[in-house]
Amino acid sequence: MKKSDLKRRSLVFNGIVIVIACIFIAKLSHLQLISSEWSNYAGRLTEDRERLDPVRGQFLDRNGELLVTNIASYDLLITPRKATNLDTLALAELLGWDLERLLEQLDKASNYSRYVASVLVKQLNYKEYAAISKELYRFPGIKARTRSIRSNVAGVAGHLIGEYREADKNDLMRDKFYNLGDYKGKSGLESRHEEELRGIPGARYHIVDVRNNKREVLADLDTMPVSGSDITLTIDLELQRFAEKLMEGKRGSVVAIEPNTGEILAIVSSPFYNSDDLTGSRRGEVYDSLRIHPHKPLYNRALRGTYRPGSIFKMLQGLIALDEGVIYPHSVIECNREIIGCHGTHTADNLTQAITHSCNPYFREVMRRVVIRGKNENHLIDASIGLEHWSSRIEDFGFGTDLGGNLPGARKGQIPTSEYYDSIYGKTHWGYSTIYSISIGEGELLTTPLQMANLACIIANRGTYREPHAIRDIGGTGKPADEDDLHNTSVDPKHFEPLIDAMQKVIEDESGTARRAMVEGLTICGKTGTVQNKGDLDHSAFMAFAPRENPQIALSVYVEYSGHGGTWAAPIAGLLIEQYLTDTVKYKYRLNRVLEFDVE
Repeated sequence: MKKSDLKRRSLVFNGIVIVIACIFIAKLSHLQLISSEWSNYAGRLTEDRERLDPVRGQFLDRNGELLVTNIASYDLLITPRKATNLDTLALAELLGWDLERLLEQLDKASNYSRYVASVLVKQLNYKEYAAISKELYRFPGIKARTRSIRSNVAGVAGHLIGEYREADKNDLMRDKFYNLGDYKGKSGLESRHEEELRGIPGARYHIVDVRNNKREVLADLDTMPVSGSDITLTIDLELQRFAEKLMEGKRGSVVAIEPNTGEILAIVSSPFYNSDDLTGSRRGEVYDSLRIHPHKPLYNRALRGTYRPGSIFKMLQGLIALDEGVIYPHSVIECNREIIGCHGTHTADNLTQAITHSCNPYFREVMRRVVIRGKNENHLIDASIGLEHWSSRIEDFGFGTDLGGNLPGARKGQIPTSEYYDSIYGKTHWGYSTIYSISIGEGELLTTPLQMANLACIIANRGTYREPHAIRDIGGTGKPADEDDLHNTSVDPKHFEPLIDAMQKVIEDESGTARRAMVEGLTICGKTGTVQNKGDLDHSAFMAFAPRENPQIALSVYVEYSGHGGTWAAPIAGLLIEQYLTDTVKYKYRLNRVLEFDVE
């Protein structure tokens, strides 16, 4: 081959290489400087953080029995882009919905995102999910997601433990911990100890494209969730179950406390409800039915119910009068029924007899001696000064307070003061004759069942109490700080013995008003109360503790619209004391009588 031909071919080859190189350079320059194709693709890839929810802490009773745990529920999710040729009529039939409702939900999902799955149905329980799971393959774009919900496996103490449900807008704004669709404690102990129960979430990271398809897992960035703390309550499960059984079909409450510790042993508000019914897909329907129920099952009577205490309050009047030195245990006062009504055949009593007979004139005079002390020549001003002093002594026993606020929703009740009566009648326009109904636990005086059970603790302890509380341990660290602060009522312990003598006679004497609370072999001390309801049946109330020495349980029982305190509240209290202290119930006839009684 000629040298000129070789040179020509070399030039052609080099030219081709140069042309190809120029094309590549031009293409690369276009991609780098002009075209957005690759930048758009890169932009469609992004890092996605998947939250890993921690296991929520459980609730246990004082003996380690499980009360509340976590169980699986199932959400149905729909991804509109994948839901092609969806048989909406068949899906509506499977879900038990009307077609209009389903189409509305599908429209909401499409408007939210065609590529991201959104919730179609929330919190199906395992039975509901099992009934439809085998048919879901027929509906493209629909899948199930498992998440945990709360279950009160013991089926008790729903009012105390509270509700766990979806966080609302206010929750999302207040706390960045929560995202849309998260759940949290909304009432009761679930809410009060939310931070301890909820744990710390973990995270898993992915690379996803614009259509939310996972492209790569970034395992090195993953963090594991930390479970929430288990909480051990002071509740005794068996006593709680028995108390709820006794209160079934009635309106009222039971509060039982261990006197020397302030630990709540049982707390019942009746009518009650199954808290598991307020989870799952039927929550809204069930909640609405409970909300409009005439007997208000959602209302926590034990902590929020305010009642006149009735004759139970006479115990407190006697203690203050003894401590003030205006009466003595042997002080006899005439039962003058022209001033205030009474019952029974007694005509004049000392303190023990007055408590046993629940004498109204006796305690009207007792409070008069505490209030009217001659501090001012004007008897109206003197009454105002005396009432202020009386009110401060009453508050010393926890009345008019929330008793430390350890139990969510506890109300303070109402202890009338001079300022209160001034606002009603005007200054110097009222005197003791205007207000004496509070001397026997009536009138403007309002207390809660928790406060009355705490009064039983104070008497059992001869003058002291620890703030009532329901938490024994959180995550193995013990009780929260200041959960059981000790209070001293400043009443000399010697003044309690005459009242305790009388409380024992209330149950054991033939003329006592609470004979139905008596349990053979146990020394129970108690006091009945009959709380007036103008134009309606009275409330039956009772307060007690047992045994007399080294008391193990103190309690209050209220049964609304059921008559005298000794008729229903006292036998319920006796059965609870017997069950707790002896692990059995000997008086079966009394148990059957209580179970058959229904005031709803």
